[in-house]
Amino acid sequence: MRYVFSQRFTVLKTLGLAGAALFAGLVFAPEAGAQTLASLPSVPSAITSGASARPIAAWVDFCQSYAAECAVNTAEAAQINLTPAIWATIVSVNRRVNKSLRAVTDMDHLHVADRWDLAEDGAGDCEDFQLLKRKLLAEAGLPRRAMRMTVVIDEKGEGHAVLTLVTDRGDIILDNKTSTVLPWRQTGYTFIKRESQDTVGWVSLGRSVSPVTTANR
Repeated sequence: MRYVFSQRFTVLKTLGLAGAALFAGLVFAPEAGAQTLASLPSVPSAITSGASARPIAAWVDFCQSYAAECAVNTAEAAQINLTPAIWATIVSVNRRVNKSLRAVTDMDHLHVADRWDLAEDGAGDCEDFQLLKRKLLAEAGLPRRAMRMTVVIDEKGEGHAVLTLVTDRGDIILDNKTSTVLPWRQTGYTFIKRESQDTVGWVSLGRSVSPVTTANR
């Protein structure tokens, strides 16, 4: 799904929920050469959210079909406390979903400009990768409220969807373009808006620019 900033998104989509064995492997299988928690910066950095923002139209449709995936439980923790075990789960899910799904645009796959789903047929674009990761991580016990779908402008100047995890070590990003879990300031992206942690809706991120993006301009 590529959004060229109004409503166009075109990137990647893949996997789906293809069996309990795969589910278990995604969440619990160890990964050779996985990142360590020590790879995160010692000084946490969080993106500052602002006023309410217009939701992505395809997200609204997604929420009608998958209401539980969009529900906000304010009794849940608003951040993830990273332990080595939780970090290993995050890294493993991110990497394995990226490897397991087949990337295809919504137009090529479904003949529509933009649609969000959980890649049940094993294929999808960027937002579908991230939605599936969140589902798997929530099933592994991480608080959904601390995992927010996020719209950015990528290195090509195009719209892109990532998953922001709000943690005690700062905001970290799960992406289908890389299997490295990065602090938001190291992505090279401009952050536009993300799902609210307090209500079913979106909030502006004020076009927060990662220093990597600034350095490359």
